[in-house]
Amino acid sequence: MSDTRVPSRVFRRADQDAETARTSGHDTPQTAHPAYRLAFQDMEFLLREDLRPVRFQLELLKPTLLLDEANIASLFVFYGSARIPEPAKAEAMLELADTPESRRIAERLVAKSKYYDVARELARTASCFARDADGKRHFVVCSGGGPSIMEAANRGAADAGCESVGLNIVLPHEQAPNEYVTPSLSFQFHYFALRKMHFLLRARAVAVFPGGFGTFDESFELLTLIQTGKIEPMPVLFYGREFWERVVNFEALCEEGVISPRDLKLFHFVETAEEGWEIVRDFYRERDDAPLV
Repeated sequence: MSDTRVPSRVFRRADQDAETARTSGHDTPQTAHPAYRLAFQDMEFLLREDLRPVRFQLELLKPTLLLDEANIASLFVFYGSARIPEPAKAEAMLELADTPESRRIAERLVAKSKYYDVARELARTASCFARDADGKRHFVVCSGGGPSIMEAANRGAADAGCESVGLNIVLPHEQAPNEYVTPSLSFQFHYFALRKMHFLLRARAVAVFPGGFGTFDESFELLTLIQTGKIEPMPVLFYGREFWERVVNFEALCEEGVISPRDLKLFHFVETAEEGWEIVRDFYRERDDAPLV
C-alpha cells in the first residue's frame, strides 16, 4: 500500500461544471429559464439588492487572495488629488488659461505640481525595500490607480522596476487605471467602503498629498481609526504644510476642544521624499516586529 495515491479531491471543480453547463446544448423551457443558471454564473441573481452582503464579501476576498499570492505583506499607500498634473502639464494648463479665475486656479496647480515629482521619488525609494526572510514584500506602493498624484506613485515604482498596486473605483465618468499600475495588481471596486478598507488592511505607511473630498475622506478616516485605537499607529505623512494649514485649521480644532493636542502628533508635515522616508525608517527602527532594520 506504500504506493497508494489518495486523490486531493473527489468533487469536480467549479470551472469544470461551469463549462459543462455552458456547452450542454440542451434547449428546453427549463434550461432556458434564468432559474436554471448556476448561481455563480447568473449575473442578474448576483446583482440583486439582497445579494449585497455577498458582493461585499467578494470585493473583500478577491484583492486579499491576489495580494497574498503576490507575496505582498505590507503597502505604502499614497493619497492625493486626481487634478494635480506633473509640472510640464501644469505649465501647459497655465498657458491655456483664458480668464482671470482659470488663471488663478492654474497658478495654484502649478505651485502644487512639484508634489507629483515628490510622490514619484518617494514611491521609487519605497519600492526598493528588500523582501524579508520569508520572501514577503513590504512597502509595496499602492494608489487609487487614477491620474495625477496617484499616477506619480505608480510611476515611481515603475521607475525602480517594481510592481505597484492600483485600487480603482467605478465612477459615472470612467476613471481608467493609469498606465503604470501593474496589470495583475490593478483592482476595480464598486463599494467605496471596501476600497478604503483594502487601502488600510496592509498599510504600514501613508503619504497624503494635497487633494479634495476624496483625499479628505480617506486621510481623516485613517486619522480617526488611529485616534480611536481601531488600528495601530503608523507613519502618516501630510505633504504640503502650506496647503493643509490653509484648508484645515488643526490648531482651531484643539482650541475648540474637539480634538486633543496629542492628536496633532498622529501625523507629520513633510515636504521632501527624503524627509518622509526618514520618518518611516525612524518609526520602524523603534519596533521589534518591524520589517525595517
